[in-house]
Amino acid sequence: MPNGGIVEVNTVVLSANAFPQTEKHSVPFGNCVIEYTLQRCERKTLAIHVYPNGSVAVAAPLMSDHDAIAAKVKKRAAWILKQQLQFAAYPPEMPERRYVSGESIRYLGRQYRLLVKQADIEQVKLLYGQLVVEVPNPADHLKVKFRVQNWLRSRAEVVYAERYAHCLTLVSKLRIVPLQPGFQLRLMPTRWGSCTQSGKIILNPELVAAPKECIDYVITHELCHLRESNHSLAFYKLLATVMKDWELRRKRLNELVEVRYV
Repeated sequence: MPNGGIVEVNTVVLSANAFPQTEKHSVPFGNCVIEYTLQRCERKTLAIHVYPNGSVAVAAPLMSDHDAIAAKVKKRAAWILKQQLQFAAYPPEMPERRYVSGESIRYLGRQYRLLVKQADIEQVKLLYGQLVVEVPNPADHLKVKFRVQNWLRSRAEVVYAERYAHCLTLVSKLRIVPLQPGFQLRLMPTRWGSCTQSGKIILNPELVAAPKECIDYVITHELCHLRESNHSLAFYKLLATVMKDWELRRKRLNELVEVRYV
C-alpha cells in the first residue's frame, strides 16, 4: 500500500474503527468533476489518498468545515488528476483467484504457476518454477485457497521481519525509533502498508509478491510516518534522505504487482 498514490495505497491508514461515517462529495475542476469519499476521525491534519482504481478518499479532523475540506480538495485537484492518469496506465485489477492449477502466483517479484496435486499429507512448496499445493482433494478450492494464503502469510512474516530490520537501520539515521517495535499483517484490498496514529506498522501479506527493494520502500515509507504523519513536502524530504530512489521503487511496485482482490 499500496497509502495519495499507492501506497498512498498504501499508506497512512487508520484503524477500522477510526472512521465512524463515510460521506460522498464532489468538486468541479475545469471540465472535470472530482468525486471523493470523506471520512472524519480524530486527527490533526487533512489527508488525501488516490488509489489504483482511481478513487479518492479524504480523511479529515472531526470538526473540519466541509467547505474548507472541499477547497483543499480543489486545491489539490491537479495532483489528484495526475495520480489518476498514472494509475490508469498500470495493469488492471486482477479478478479473484480461483485457486486452480495453471493460475499465476507472484512471489518476491517472480511468477510461479500454481500446481494442485492429490496427496494424503497437505503441504505447499516451491519447485521448479511452480507453487505446488498438495491436498487430499484438489477440487476443494477452499482448502487450496487456505493452504496458499497460509503459505504466503508465513513467507511474508519471515521476509518482512528481515526487511523490517534492514529498514530500521536506515531510519535510525533519522533517529526514528518505533514506540511499538515490529509489525502486524492484515489483508487490505487497496493498500500495501499503513501506519496508525498510535505508531503501529501494518503490512499487507500480499506485498510478498513484490521484489524486496519494493518491500523495503513500503516499510521505510511507513516508518517515516512515525516522524511525519501526512504526505507533506517534509515527509517526502525525510523519505528521500534515507531512500533516494523511492520514486523508482514505487513506480516498479505499481507496475509490477497487480492489485488483486483476495
